[in-house]
Amino acid sequence: MKRSVFRTLGFAALASTSLLLASCDKSNDPQSTVDAAVSAEDQSLAEDENATVADLVEAGSPSDAAVSGSPAAEPTDLSRVAGSCVTRTYDAATRTLTLDFGTTNCVGPNGVARRGKIVAVFNGGYRQTGSTVTITLVNYYRNDNLHTGTRTITNLGQGSWSLDVQNASITTTAGTHSWTSQRQYTRTAGFGTRTIADDEYSVTGQATGTNRKGVSYTATVQQPLIKKFQAGCARTFVAGTVKVLTSKEKELLLNYDPTGTQACDNIATITVNGNTRTIRVGGRL
Repeated sequence: MKRSVFRTLGFAALASTSLLLASCDKSNDPQSTVDAAVSAEDQSLAEDENATVADLVEAGSPSDAAVSGSPAAEPTDLSRVAGSCVTRTYDAATRTLTLDFGTTNCVGPNGVARRGKIVAVFNGGYRQTGSTVTITLVNYYRNDNLHTGTRTITNLGQGSWSLDVQNASITTTAGTHSWTSQRQYTRTAGFGTRTIADDEYSVTGQATGTNRKGVSYTATVQQPLIKKFQAGCARTFVAGTVKVLTSKEKELLLNYDPTGTQACDNIATITVNGNTRTIRVGGRL
């Protein structure tokens, strides 16, 4: 696993979906289309923080899991996201990493205010095939929104891994979004190199949940999302499709490769209610 790959591979499909739907004129859309938009937006925000939490744990993981107080594997990367907001401790006896942001909001370098704890328990030799890390959130808030749930990362070898999210929720002033999800990130190029620039990944998975308006949904990768870290490609996927279906039978489909060429651009299409639009994506990442 390479530095900051979690962060870069946050489930951008849904993040992009929320942006493009925000730009549409919803006043002429039926309510069920708006429900699909809310579901996509909720998932994008959830996946953004999923990626950040995994990135924080990756950066803060111990250099030597057998030694209590072992320093962070990537202290520079930890500071990049958390700044001076976090207190890091590691207990080798229980193989537990704790990232404590305190009990009052602290604004990090990226402008995000956090408080509470991220607790990660390692099983097996971290970064070795078959090893896992289980992450729980303790009174953890991002921008005053309460995040809950358990995340389990399993190393699949060759730079690939899976991410399982259970009993997760985000409570906001607009309501509570709850969900579970499963993702698999398969490295398809860049084996045995130290640079991220030649990496390629294929992303599959699904999520089910209830959005902050109380509407249930499923979000499924229909065709694997392809990420290339070449110049011009890194901020979006070059191929793949994602379907969001709400309990009100409204379907949204995002296609990252409408030309079938896997071009390094930010062009995609969105299909809602039988209507297809060409859009530009990738602004969030």
